[in-house]
Amino acid sequence: MDEIDRGILAILQEDATLPIAQIAERVGLSATPCWKRIQKMEAAGVIIRRVALVDPHSVGMGLSVLVAVEAGDHTPDWLSRFAAGVAAMPEVMEVYRMAGEVDYMLRVVVADMAEYDGFYKRLIAIAPLKNVTSRFAMERIKYTTAHPLHGTAFRDRRVAEEAE
Repeated sequence: MDEIDRGILAILQEDATLPIAQIAERVGLSATPCWKRIQKMEAAGVIIRRVALVDPHSVGMGLSVLVAVEAGDHTPDWLSRFAAGVAAMPEVMEVYRMAGEVDYMLRVVVADMAEYDGFYKRLIAIAPLKNVTSRFAMERIKYTTAHPLHGTAFRDRRVAEEAE
């Protein structure tokens, strides 16, 4: 990938609904080569999908909870059960296996405390857990889905052309 791909990715992370012609113009390409680059990045798994981002409050999911889980066991069977269980729970937006005192961190969205209580009861039934700690977000100060596009992941075409 080069700086043109970096520009395309930056644009798509901000607004994937832009017409190809507009994206192409912004990065200095014509539409066809721009579209081919996007398709290539999709095929390579760089672009994993294009979605609509929804305001959680607008759809009644006003309570965000960060849930720290300490495993009750550290076997492949336990992990398989836990991973399948949380993957099937629509309230779980993200799951991370962690290093340190906490084994797993979940980001959960629910409508309210009563709904979280129901979620919690289903969570602890999945597999034996040593400890579950819930932290309730009072305010979301920053939210983005756009990843920083670090320059080292992209080759500089000018340098490559000078080397030829």
